Amino acid sequence: MSDLRATQRLQLHRGFTLDHARELVDYFETLGVSHLYLSPLLAATPGSMHGYDGVDPRRVDPELGGEAALVRLAEAARKRGLGIIADIVPNHLAVGGRDNPWWQDLLRHGRQSRYAGYFDVDWEVDDPLLHGKLLAPFLGASRLEALAAGELVLAFDAGEFHFDYFEHRFPVDPLHFDAILAHGDGDPLRALAAFDGTDESGRERLEALLDRQHYRLTHWRSAVDEINWRRFFDVTSLGGLRVEREEVFEAVHAKIFELIERGLIDGLRVDHIDGLRDPKGYCLRLRQRLERLRPGERLPIYVEKILGHGERLHLDWDVDGTTGYEFMNEISALQHLPEGEGVMTTLWRAFSHRPGFEQELVDARRLILDSHLASEFERAARSLLELARSEPGQRETPLGRIRRTLRELIVGFAVYRTYADIDGRPLEDQVHFEHARAFAAERLDPPERALLETFERWLGGEAPGGFAEPKRGLRLAAIARFQQLTSPVAAKALEDTAGYRFAAALARNDVGFEPDVFSLDVDAFHAAQLRRAQRFPRSMLTTATHDHKRGEDLRARLAVLSERAEEYAECVSRWVEQSGSIRDDPNVPNRGDELVLYQIIVGAWPPALGNEDESGMREFTERICSWHCKALREAKLASHWLFPDEAYEAGCRQFINALLLEARGASVRAEIEALVAELAPVGALNSLAQTLVKYVAPGVPDLYQGTEFWDFSLVDPDNRRPIDFERRRQALKRVQPLDHYLDHWFGGELKQQLINAALGLRRESPRLFIEGEYVPLVVGGAQSERLLAFARIDAARAVVVVVPLHVQALIGERRIDRPLVPARCWEDSWILLPQGFEGWCDALSGTTFEASARHQEEGRLAVSSLLATSPVALLVGDAVEAG
Repeated sequence: MSDLRATQRLQLHRGFTLDHARELVDYFETLGVSHLYLSPLLAATPGSMHGYDGVDPRRVDPELGGEAALVRLAEAARKRGLGIIADIVPNHLAVGGRDNPWWQDLLRHGRQSRYAGYFDVDWEVDDPLLHGKLLAPFLGASRLEALAAGELVLAFDAGEFHFDYFEHRFPVDPLHFDAILAHGDGDPLRALAAFDGTDESGRERLEALLDRQHYRLTHWRSAVDEINWRRFFDVTSLGGLRVEREEVFEAVHAKIFELIERGLIDGLRVDHIDGLRDPKGYCLRLRQRLERLRPGERLPIYVEKILGHGERLHLDWDVDGTTGYEFMNEISALQHLPEGEGVMTTLWRAFSHRPGFEQELVDARRLILDSHLASEFERAARSLLELARSEPGQRETPLGRIRRTLRELIVGFAVYRTYADIDGRPLEDQVHFEHARAFAAERLDPPERALLETFERWLGGEAPGGFAEPKRGLRLAAIARFQQLTSPVAAKALEDTAGYRFAAALARNDVGFEPDVFSLDVDAFHAAQLRRAQRFPRSMLTTATHDHKRGEDLRARLAVLSERAEEYAECVSRWVEQSGSIRDDPNVPNRGDELVLYQIIVGAWPPALGNEDESGMREFTERICSWHCKALREAKLASHWLFPDEAYEAGCRQFINALLLEARGASVRAEIEALVAELAPVGALNSLAQTLVKYVAPGVPDLYQGTEFWDFSLVDPDNRRPIDFERRRQALKRVQPLDHYLDHWFGGELKQQLINAALGLRRESPRLFIEGEYVPLVVGGAQSERLLAFARIDAARAVVVVVPLHVQALIGERRIDRPLVPARCWEDSWILLPQGFEGWCDALSGTTFEASARHQEEGRLAVSSLLATSPVALLVGDAVEAG
């Protein structure tokens, strides 16, 4: 198996199984990746399209083909020199339903279940109806209504009684079987007749039987206020695991470890590392186990971690890096022109009447704490209350004061979480805690400000290991509750709320992005790459994921709006004025939601789509309608997941249909199409630049499935649509001159060729790209500010990347029909090539650059020559032989 050079991300499900992946191994190898990077493999909820809702970690999912199919895939991969990286989900399992055997046993036996310690359940709540029980908020109505409607019924099969409710099964404690059987003289089927919920007496028996179980069935909305077990974010169908316990760690990973030991899996991607109680301890334990399973090998471990502003992944976790969201953010910000920020923000504020992003985020954090995660917040507050009761100087601290102080502290967090453990808060986390504490102090009264100082000590400022029990355990519990709460609050508030409420520039709103940071200059971008090369040279680099909000090429096109902000603002103002003829209701959609629509339509419009293509327009319209409905609910303003405003959503759908399909929207639609035609080639040039930088920058590039062609996808499930891999396979076989790909750039083959060329260099010189230097190159001349140039260098070879930035001003009024800047636009601009190398050749175009093409002094190369026929440059030079 080859060294880790690049990964091919594949989303597995019953429509794309392990055997489907096996059939494509030859294509992936020819393209140039070294590893297949698979979504979760273990048994998930039947019909799952992603695998993150696992139900049984002891077996490979049969819907994916089972273990036999994994063996076939691994064997085929080995023959082509490829490895496999598997996605694992140690934080949670799918609960509810009927397919999780651990959860079913927990419902059946409660605290006496052998799996009671597997799930993070608080059995000691104050509510007498819930004390010692598990809240089961899975009903679509009240319990009484579900019984009376005959939806919640007692059933018997396989030797046991259970309650059935649609797809859910709730086991009956076996201790109550005899009491049930008594109603049927020992015959279970006859006994069921006495428990008919549509009959008053039967309903009373059912309610009495339900009251004796180890769970309390309730309406799903009750989870917000009453749930007594940890979930994944606010998703009640996903229950948190206590993987920090050795028994749970072993059980959750047993199958994965077996597959690694057998050589079927060669690395791991850890989902949602911030959900774990002790990420550092988990990662170190995982590393130690992999070293024992495969001695002498360093199998890669990647963690799905979103880094906040100024945050760095901790070096002492002994992982190889993150899954690459920070790179995705960096390259996007680099392609935004800072001068566009003011215009686009003003446009948004004028029409939406919404506050700035910082206030949106603060408001969203408060909303999430007070609604979606109110139960989790209460558990954290009570954990601190219990700690206060153990401290002589804090015993009289009221719960209300704790709640107020804790709320402001969490609202002030600028990162997902800190990583305090038994040794206290790591030094690198201190600045983030201090930031939150300062935020809270400005908003609290003196008594709460004093309590903040106490919280600083309790929540990691003092090492819990320095205290005896029970104080040590109380502090560790409070720290865990706090840190496992700040993470979902951050995610729900930023990714799933504020990111949909603030839409000045949608390309700057994505997973792991900083929407309040509009742009990044070249020096800052170089600095970020140098840090990565030093700290995590094997960290993953991505520009598209199964979780992205907007496809990589959609974001690249929307970045062009920052260069044409004034013109775009004029267009939007005109469209809003003209939209009166399209609206069935003058208030639907509101102006903010309408502006969001225009921006997403401009960004997502497929390059080859024309108004005359009725079938294509209908498909595109349906995608936009689905996206907009989700966006409305995520924003939680005009509609909401918990209580959708179906009338408003229907009005928005009517508006979109009128805009994109009906005659009354023709004039606005024609203007949108004309703008897209101008933006698309420049956006494609941004895409090619983004692509090339990713494949040469320090780290391991990840290719999300299908994005070797253009990716104008929207948020899931749109970004998980079926991929025509056969078309991609055939395109890779047909090698054409670069001019051909430029002339036919709509199809995406140009992007695929660029990826293939870059990966070919990685195959030839793997260590250059992992261990070689990252060297920012000197650029000069009239258009030097519109260039990014860097080199990767080792003793034998140098690879140089030159890509254009913010080229709209170069093109000016001229419209280009291909993603290529006319050579004359570069005027006298030049780059300074690394010294000591010769034989420079562009790996994409095949053009060679000899001394005659350079300025003789200092090894300068004219950009007008370098980018005359190629949209970007990927130069290769070999070291000059000594003597």
